[in-house]
Amino acid sequence: MDLISRTLAARALSLIGHPALLVPAAVVQGASIRQAPVQVLLVATAVSLLVALIILVYSLAQVRTGCWTHVDASLPRERMQLNLFAAPLLFAAAAVLWWLGQPPAIALGLALGGALVVFAHLLRRWLKLSLHAGFAAFSALLLWPSYLGMLSLLLLAVGVAWSRLVLSRHTPQDVALGLLAGATAGLAFNFLAG
Repeated sequence: MDLISRTLAARALSLIGHPALLVPAAVVQGASIRQAPVQVLLVATAVSLLVALIILVYSLAQVRTGCWTHVDASLPRERMQLNLFAAPLLFAAAAVLWWLGQPPAIALGLALGGALVVFAHLLRRWLKLSLHAGFAAFSALLLWPSYLGMLSLLLLAVGVAWSRLVLSRHTPQDVALGLLAGATAGLAFNFLAG
């Protein structure tokens, strides 16, 4: 595979595995696998999409105003701002849903997503944890107990990790720890949500 083809493939995988697309899709699939009532499925889907949209609009606004160079928030200052925006948003959404009496699993998933962002933020002085890889691994484990679904998304998570390396967004340590952190969050979700 030549450099151009490899770069195009990496960009495609990075886009397909973007947390704003992958997490809502995994939430829908995970709720369906668990045979969640339609109302729960709708709430989980709507909240996942809303959070992703808010983060996307925030990122685009940062680029448009010249505060960021790219929506990936690759520079340390940009990454810090994104983390400080995304984590409270995820925790607030989890708290509101819990307060409204929605099923605890929805709030738990959002809170664990927020914890993943906080973990990345805490490590920012030493490495730039790949949240693309982390959320891809987290999404894969949301599909428990569908082994085929989990395996498919775990393979995608590995592809996303590879794409982040090819695009020079992260180091091998960044993506490996991202995969591990996301898998840990996914395992915690399955243990706590039952």
